Amino acid sequence: MSSLTSHTIINTPPVPPPPTSPDQPLTTDLLVVGAGPAGASLACFLTRHNLTGLTLSSASGTSPEPRAHLTNSAALECLRDLDDGDVYAECERLGNAGDFIKNYRWCETLAGDEYARVPAWGVHGARGSDFEMASPCRYMDLPQSLLEPVLVKWATSRGWRVRWDTRVVGVQEEGEGGEKRWRVKVVDQVTGGEYEILTRYLFGADGGRSLVAKELGLPFQSAGAGAPACNVLVKADLAHLMQFREGNLHMLPRLDRDYPFVCVARMVKPWTEWMFVVVGKGPGVAVPDYTTQEWAAIISDFIGDPSVAVSVLHNSRWIVNETSAEVISKGTAFCLGDAIHRHPPTLGLGSNTGIQDAFNLAWKVALVMKSHAYPSLLATYNTERQPVASKLVRDSNDTLRNHLACWFGLGVQPPGTPAAVRQSAKDLLKQATPEGREARARFHASIKNMQTETQALGTALNQLYASSAVVSSDEVEPFQPGPRETADPYRFHDPSTYPGRRLPHVWLGKRVPGKLVSTLDIAGKGRFTLLTGIGGEGWLQAAEAVTSRLCVEVRGVGIGVGLEWEDVYLDWEEKAGVEEDGCVLVRPDLFVAWRAERSGDEVGKLLEVMRGILGVGGADGEADNGLENGVC
Repeated sequence: MSSLTSHTIINTPPVPPPPTSPDQPLTTDLLVVGAGPAGASLACFLTRHNLTGLTLSSASGTSPEPRAHLTNSAALECLRDLDDGDVYAECERLGNAGDFIKNYRWCETLAGDEYARVPAWGVHGARGSDFEMASPCRYMDLPQSLLEPVLVKWATSRGWRVRWDTRVVGVQEEGEGGEKRWRVKVVDQVTGGEYEILTRYLFGADGGRSLVAKELGLPFQSAGAGAPACNVLVKADLAHLMQFREGNLHMLPRLDRDYPFVCVARMVKPWTEWMFVVVGKGPGVAVPDYTTQEWAAIISDFIGDPSVAVSVLHNSRWIVNETSAEVISKGTAFCLGDAIHRHPPTLGLGSNTGIQDAFNLAWKVALVMKSHAYPSLLATYNTERQPVASKLVRDSNDTLRNHLACWFGLGVQPPGTPAAVRQSAKDLLKQATPEGREARARFHASIKNMQTETQALGTALNQLYASSAVVSSDEVEPFQPGPRETADPYRFHDPSTYPGRRLPHVWLGKRVPGKLVSTLDIAGKGRFTLLTGIGGEGWLQAAEAVTSRLCVEVRGVGIGVGLEWEDVYLDWEEKAGVEEDGCVLVRPDLFVAWRAERSGDEVGKLLEVMRGILGVGGADGEADNGLENGVC
């Protein structure tokens, strides 16, 4: 992969001017508030379903700051689903992977003594094959300052509109029944003018201070505000220091200094642009309001090489949060991304989870808008994604607590600790004494515990949905994860086609040798997919019949010798979870909706399952589209 290039702020073509009178609001079917990773990806996924709408952003363009950065396999699989993977290919071109992100390091300074390192993201070591077998997409460091322009460009080139410098100041629901609309009051930050927008669907992707979530009255659970923090973006050429020290995160305790914070150096652009993240040593410990010159001196101290020139580009403050929404939707209004899960950057799941929120939601909205499913399908967004958001916030903060254990295991002291005590703590790890051995054992145990973050394949992939959009009534037993996942659900992922789990990744080929493709590539693409094998011809016919009956595409795909795709490594045989003549039904978001062990009554079974997912009633022989204006 190439190294990161400078970010490009996207300013899209102009949209129609705002109305001159509040009595003449702008109208749209789909209104997304926020153009960050969650909002921008939602615009893409909705556009993927041939829908158009409008995005509002209070910013003047895409983010110039590389805040969110680690992009995991689960999120990249969603982006890979756009068209023929052109978005994913652009992400690969812009992102950094491999040796650039292969380690977490704990070191006194970037140039100084190293205390420990932990292999990260399956790049090297014993876990590499686990990551490779789990997904066709490898982890990469792709800051949102580079990702957002890719997403906004993709959506707007296909008819989506974006209005920058526009701030939402009020949301009100009006109308009754199927005529309900959301009246959104906005301010043009350039002219100061106010106007209103009337929309059928409203999406709040407006960040951790979401006004949409507040106006909807969504309830939140919170553990309260945590430690203050600050991101300091700098230019500093550290290439000479990174040889044999590669990694995207470097923990810098600076044990002999009396700083009121701990510091993490994060690679942004190898090896010349960096984000130094400082976090106060406790909820009540503030990060001082340093000048640019003072920050430059402090960063130079953390680098540990006075010959390196440091240029401070920007700094921004934030607070460690532990807050998640207990409800994430209300009627035809939905919140996603940081609007519903607010947490520290540990685990690197923020933007990744927001992208997956969007992917889960888009196909459901599309089917309901096109009158191919009943609104009951929309309620499954809350049922499926709210538990994911809640767990993310919990896990991220637990991981931060793991980090703190490493810091204090190293000997980090509270601010105000006398210099002699600080020096003694620094020397302790090197001492051949009972206290030194105890300190080393404590630190090494905390470092090993960090694998729940650096090797968190299970945390990224182990979601299990349970809703009316998942049919598990034919299963003989409740879901049981595999042995490794049972032993450590944070680090390990055991693929399964149990309904509600993500479709396992397997490489498939054609009878005539060519480029291999993933099961994830033959599924998705805005449609349901029915996978079957030798003897499953009845399922392929059922897919065609149900597509015609319900006006919802179910693409039948055969996997096996002599069929459309061949199981070249025999991995699908192992992971399919059904007999060859059985089937696995995959939703548009690449999660398993249902499976059948064997063939038999294929049309009847598939029709029943699809009706349940879509909320469609009607006895056999009756019209299934009690849905108004259903058009195939």
